[in-house]
Parts: sequence; C-alpha cells; structure tokens
Amino acid sequence: MGNITFTMIKPEAVAANNIGGILSMIEKGGFRILAMKKVQLTSERAAEFYSVHKERPFYDELVQYMSGGPIIAAILEKDNAVADFRTLIGATNPAEAAEGTIRKRYATSLSENAIHGSDSDDNAKIEADFHFSSQEIF
Repeated sequence: MGNITFTMIKPEAVAANNIGGILSMIEKGGFRILAMKKVQLTSERAAEFYSVHKERPFYDELVQYMSGGPIIAAILEKDNAVADFRTLIGATNPAEAAEGTIRKRYATSLSENAIHGSDSDDNAKIEADFHFSSQEIF
C-alpha cells in the first residue's frame, strides 16, 4: 500500500491528557486521519493483537499494560506513511529518540513509550483491519 499506517496512542499517554498534543504533531507531520476511535482493549483483544510477541518474556506485561486503560486507535494516510510515521514517533526508547519526535516529548520510559506505529506496509494493513471495519474508514 505505502500510503497508510496504523497507530495507537497508548494508555499512559491517554491518561496524561496528551491526545491533543500527539494528534497535533501527527497532523503537522502531514498525515491525514482516515479513522480514529477511543477504545479499551480487553486482555483477550490485546493478547490477540500482540500474539506475534507471545513467546517473548515481556508478552504478559505488554498485554496487561495495553488493556489497562483506553487507547486511541487510528489509521493515518500519507505518501510513504510507515517510514515517515516511524521517523515522527522516534526511537522506542525515549532517551534515544530525536528531538521533535512524539516519544521524545510524550514517552515516559521504554515500556511506556506513548505511541505505537506499524513497522511495515503489510502490518499496517493487518493492524488497521484488526481495529476498524471498512465502514469506519473515511
């Protein structure tokens, strides 16, 4: 595809009232929001979404964390969306994130890093389809 990516503003960033600031950075980065909703993942849905990490030692903690509060899920559109969005969000570890990135500004730690971004065009489609029906995308 190349022109969409999927993101989630994570529970701690939602709880800290950082939704507006993060969305502003996304829009200023040239992304158009095609779909967006506030939801709370059940532990079952979080486990399904992160099933690729099932064998990793952090899996259970990740599922608990991502189902611990509401998230903002969104599909974003822009040419070269995945790569450009990963640049905008910055390194997973906020201490290593570049100035001006979402994680540098809003992440509190490596594990509470404020935002998710798809890592490939294929995963962007899979993740978008996981969270949104075709009737929710505009």
